[in-house]
This record gives sequence, structure tokens and C-alpha cells, in this order.
Amino acid sequence: MRHEIQVVGRDRADSASPGDLAHALRYGPFSRALAEAIRRRGLSLARVCAHLKSHDVAIAQSTLSYWQRGLRHPAAPRALDTVRALERVLRLPEDSLVVLVGPAPHHELDRRVASIPELSESWTRTGVLLGEFDGVSGVPCNSELDVVTVFDEVRLTGDGGISELVSTMAVRARRPGPDGFVVTHQAEAPDDIATARVLAGEGCRVGRVRRQPSSAGMVFELLFDRRLTEGDVHVFTSTLVFTTPARTPTFYRVVRGPMQAYLIRLHFDPAALPVRCTRVERPREGLAPTVSERLLCGADGFACAYFGSVDPSIAGVDFLWE
Repeated sequence: MRHEIQVVGRDRADSASPGDLAHALRYGPFSRALAEAIRRRGLSLARVCAHLKSHDVAIAQSTLSYWQRGLRHPAAPRALDTVRALERVLRLPEDSLVVLVGPAPHHELDRRVASIPELSESWTRTGVLLGEFDGVSGVPCNSELDVVTVFDEVRLTGDGGISELVSTMAVRARRPGPDGFVVTHQAEAPDDIATARVLAGEGCRVGRVRRQPSSAGMVFELLFDRRLTEGDVHVFTSTLVFTTPARTPTFYRVVRGPMQAYLIRLHFDPAALPVRCTRVERPREGLAPTVSERLLCGADGFACAYFGSVDPSIAGVDFLWE
């Protein structure tokens, strides 16, 4: 059983004040500083590209769009001439954008499809459902929030299926506006999804729910009761309940961006313990784990896996059944 979280939030096109721009140039990140500078100049991306061309600098409009949304990061040093030309076009102090480039920071990781953990065909088919949610495309952006920590409480049946998943998350707003999460869940069998129930806990309520039994996948919204402001930390809990779970060989979460910590608590039927539990971390699905550690599973059926400072990867627990 696999779990993933996508951020959903409404883009805001508020005009930037001089104070907004000064703050962005001082503290970054590069994407925000560039977006604020473009807004303040009142230029379209097409006009910015035209001005750059007059400075003998050619850049695709799509690349500028990716840069200002944080979906890509300028690759130093080859992009520095372009960034310096942007400073001139946008009438910014010399090197004010250059100093924000450096290596791509963790929270500004290139989020192109090629850079995210490779997923199975089932994941890909389930991802089509994301197109039904406003503001979310098939390519995860996570541009509004940083996931700080995640705590998954997983209960398994005597047959080795997951009957309940309780997830508690702490997220931090990177800029004003986000008001919810979209969660993508991939089960082992179509029946898991057909009978699954989504329950909201503290800090959220359930929005739209979409299922795709053919891929054993589902996508659902968890809506906050307010829009977050920049720097806000929001904690919320949700539960997935399955009435006909199939035996699963693994439970993992697709980590799309760096997290401070990830904790999984597993509760097995004491009369039907797995032969072995292994904490694993993989760069992508189907590859050998870069982290593999045997977990102690007590006679009471409890096991725990902790991941500290998690980079984009696939993190979870593999089960070996009789």
C-alpha cells in the first residue's frame, strides 16, 4: 500500500509592494524574488523575454515561468549571465538575484517529472484523477507548502492487509494562500479502493473524493478552515478505513520534498506476525534500497520505523510473510 500527498492551493496574483520585493531579495528564495520583481515591473513573461533578447540573452518563456514558480532552479554557473541580464531588465540592484541562485536549495528542488521518484504504472493511471482538482496538474508542484513532519499509524489485519491508516501532518506555508492538501493513495487491489472511507480528523475536513478501481487508486482533498499566511504551521489528521484489505508486501510514502522527520507506527495482529519487517528507503520504485534496516516486531505486534531528515525518495517498511 502506497501513500502520497499533493499540495493544492489557489494562486494569488496580488501586486507586489516595494516592501514585498525588498523582503524577497533579502531572504529569498530565488523563485519568489523573481516573481515579485516581474510583478512590480508590470511586464508579461513574453515582454521580459523580448527585453532579454535585446541584451543578447535568449531564454524560453516556459523556463522563466518555471523559475518564478519554483518548478526549476537556474543552474549555476551557466545561467548566471541570464540572471544578471534579468537584474538589468527588472531594474534590480546588481547581483541581487545572483546571490539567491547558488545550488538549488532543498525546498526549491526541480520538480520536473524526470526528477521525481519513478512510480509504477498504477500510480501513473491514478495520477490522471488529479486533473479533476482545480489548481492541480498531473505534475506535482508543492509550491505553496513545505511538509515538516508526517506520522503514519498503520493497523494490519490477521491476513496482512491494512485496515486503517491514520496520518498526522505538519506543514508550513511558504507564502500566503494555501488552504488544503490533495492526497493520492494507491492500494493493493480494486476492492480496497471501492470500499475505502475517508474520515477527517483535527484541522481539516474532507472535500472531493475520486476513485479509480481499475488502478486501485484514489485521490481526495483535505481542506483547511482558513487560508494560511506565510510561515504558518498547520497540523491536521485524516483516516483511511478499509473493509476488504488485501495482503500487502509493503507500506511506503512517496516523499516529494525534504522533510524533517517521518514516523511509521505499525500494529500487527499478534497471532499473525510477519516473518520480517525492514525499514527501507529507495530513490525510486523498483530500485534496490539505499537504506535497509531490520525492525524489531514485539510479541504484542508493534513495530516502529523512524526516518530523520528525509530527502525526496520512497520511504517505508517491507513485510515478509510466511
